[in-house]
Amino acid sequence: MATSTLHVEVVSAERSIWSGEAVNIIARTVDGDIGILPGHSPVVALLQPSAVEIYTPEGNREIVAVDDGFISVAQGRVSILSSFARLGGEIDLAEAEREYLEAKDRLDHETDDVATREQMARARAQVRAAEKFTGKSSAALAV
Repeated sequence: MATSTLHVEVVSAERSIWSGEAVNIIARTVDGDIGILPGHSPVVALLQPSAVEIYTPEGNREIVAVDDGFISVAQGRVSILSSFARLGGEIDLAEAEREYLEAKDRLDHETDDVATREQMARARAQVRAAEKFTGKSSAALAV
């Protein structure tokens, strides 16, 4: 019999970001968005830099910006492992927009390298997470 919640752990290379019970998780993988509900079949997938949404039994929504990493689901447990992760409330939207635009400008006018593409993807994920957390839209991603 399936339980009514999932135990979720979000861990970055630096620290544990979030831990608790959830009723739904939405994450972006290399194959597209995935929704995880209690009773979900086991799965391991590669994450894309994005804003993961975690819905708690109390009706709260946690937003976490993640870099490349993994999501694993098995036996009512969800592990989200990423080299970088930050809660939406910890992100300075203006700073994330600045980082995104700087990386985009370097790609457009200077160099097209892997490190700059990774920086741009991480900054985009942070902007998206901050947007979802605050409910405000960013003009930076419309550029």
